[in-house]
Amino acid sequence: MDRVLGLVGSSCGGLDTRFRTELAEPAAARGWRLAITLTPTASRWLDSAGELERLRELTDLPVRSVSRLPGEPRPHPDPAYFLFAPASANSVAKLALGLADNQALTVLGDALGEPGVTIAVGYQVRDARFAHPAWQGHLAALGGAGVRLNRLDHGGPWTGVLDELDA
Repeated sequence: MDRVLGLVGSSCGGLDTRFRTELAEPAAARGWRLAITLTPTASRWLDSAGELERLRELTDLPVRSVSRLPGEPRPHPDPAYFLFAPASANSVAKLALGLADNQALTVLGDALGEPGVTIAVGYQVRDARFAHPAWQGHLAALGGAGVRLNRLDHGGPWTGVLDELDA
């Protein structure tokens, strides 16, 4: 069975040191074939940290951050499972509102609501974000669409969010 995981990351604290070791490597160890898509800023951060090449070694698929050109073949199969982590407040808001201004949000937006597709989001936000008047609405919109939402602990391990894919 080809278990493809659409692993999506945005620029949040710890992305450059934790994305590979706490999300990508453990997912691969659990038998997932990784289809990695990053926001443009996340890609820049990981490239600067020397992590992009290490991520490429974990998958036979391209690590994406930009859209393909017309006529180019689709570089990833359609995953039945997506994990968006870490997800910034900005990216969570855009996903909830249906804004797809980068490849990462386009792939998630296209999958959201698709029958048979599971999406888990591990968001990383400051405590003050919960007081923002729109934040609870964003979480409610995504939760209402069946997205499995988890807040990533700034100091705790991120790997537990992978368990949402098996729930």
